[in-house]
Amino acid sequence: MKGTGIALVTPFKEDYSIDFDALSNIIEHCINGGVEYLVALGTTGETATLTKEEKKQVYQFIQSQAKGRVKCVAGIGGNYTSEIIETIQSFDFTGYDAILSVSPYYNKPNQEGIYLHYEAIANACPKPVILYNVPGRTGSNMSVATTLKLAEHRNIIAIKEASGNSEQFMDLIHAKPDSFEIISGDDNLTLPFLAMGMNGVISVIGQAYPKEFSEMVRLGLNGDFESARKLHYKLYPIMKAIFYDGNPGGIKAVMSMMGLCKNVVRLPLAPVKHEVYNTLKSLM
Repeated sequence: MKGTGIALVTPFKEDYSIDFDALSNIIEHCINGGVEYLVALGTTGETATLTKEEKKQVYQFIQSQAKGRVKCVAGIGGNYTSEIIETIQSFDFTGYDAILSVSPYYNKPNQEGIYLHYEAIANACPKPVILYNVPGRTGSNMSVATTLKLAEHRNIIAIKEASGNSEQFMDLIHAKPDSFEIISGDDNLTLPFLAMGMNGVISVIGQAYPKEFSEMVRLGLNGDFESARKLHYKLYPIMKAIFYDGNPGGIKAVMSMMGLCKNVVRLPLAPVKHEVYNTLKSLM
């Protein structure tokens, strides 16, 4: 899971049905751009607004479209541990190499609860597990101690860290086992995080600019920060701007201007405001 993973959007038609033709185009755009892997149905995929049948269709479509050319990761998470385990037990893992599972949200478990939640998932899952710490969405932060304890589990291979706490990142990188990877969850901070010792990123902007962004990550992983910095600052303004009015509203606006998908999100999300749309257009 080193390099650039893409947190894929779920494109919709004007009637809010899933646009599988657009999803196919996005997948090809990403693979042709040189990304290392695809992540199906994370937060950026508006997973919370999809039915169980729609999720099943999207999972199957992404892996069948990828055709083994890149690795695929399935987003399977939630705040009810038993339900996640049931999903895993009935899941068709054909074409999938790992799962990405977000820390429980809303019910805000303590650190022991977070640990036991992930331990149960890792014990039940036939594929490796990537933890996902995003306090801004879950309402709780997975501590360094909890992450390191989970890193000892044979079936937990990495964490997507989106806490924005650089000291926490460094503490993790300094103390983690060699077999455990730290993945950035913040596009605009990826390059400095690579310098700290992270192993890559699960990116949002990378599906609009896969060639430039994945090359920046490879340059950073290879220690060529002078070349990587040029690409970072080329993309930096739009990396920030796509989050001005929420995700995935920003990235869908950009991709609609590229002709990759329509600028449609499902309620309760709404398209970005007119002024943000114009800002993104000018940055492009």
